Amino acid sequence: MDFLSLCVTALSSFVALFIIAKFIGHKQIAQLDFFDYITGITIGSIAAEMATELEDPWKPLTAMAIYGGAAWLLGVLSNQFPRMRKYLNGTPTILMDHGKLYRENFKKAKLDLSEFMVMCRQQGYFDLTGIQTAVYEYTGRLTILPVADKRPATPGDMNLAPEQELLFTELIMDGRILENNLKRMGLDLTWLDKQLKENHVHSPTEVFLAVCDRNLKFVLYKNSSH
Repeated sequence: MDFLSLCVTALSSFVALFIIAKFIGHKQIAQLDFFDYITGITIGSIAAEMATELEDPWKPLTAMAIYGGAAWLLGVLSNQFPRMRKYLNGTPTILMDHGKLYRENFKKAKLDLSEFMVMCRQQGYFDLTGIQTAVYEYTGRLTILPVADKRPATPGDMNLAPEQELLFTELIMDGRILENNLKRMGLDLTWLDKQLKENHVHSPTEVFLAVCDRNLKFVLYKNSSH
């Protein structure tokens, strides 16, 4: 009976954690501000406690609900009242501008020069003279504006007008035809069979992935053992 109860509370903990995570919203780890990060750890810890709590599982469940609700409420408030964001999330900090490093802003951001150099190198800037402005975002990421004459050239700089690329839709995945996607594109099996023959493919089972865009640009990748 104790084992069955443990299984039930563990499963309940998993379900509650899943629901609360969906309720709060999805963010990548790099996008979490400090409060979101701490809240996530706390809710996870409470969920772990609930998974093994056999006597009063409602207590940690209530705590999870309160933390989740508070995180959601703060998110709503920060969206409704933009002025609150700088108190809840913090504000971006300019660490470097026009070739000058701001020592006081480094202290404010609690970031040392070694960490700053690492973050610059991670974005491909080994020479600081190529940086016009460096901003330390409240999410903990470094945003860099390169010096104009050292940034990568764009088609617009060369007066070129490349054709806009479109999203591709999967038509075949791992040898299986995705007929719903094919219909959504306004295509049929006859058209697909023609494309396969033009690419010297005799059966969809020979295809690992095949995609197509709205301009009917068809690309396929055959199965390969290498």
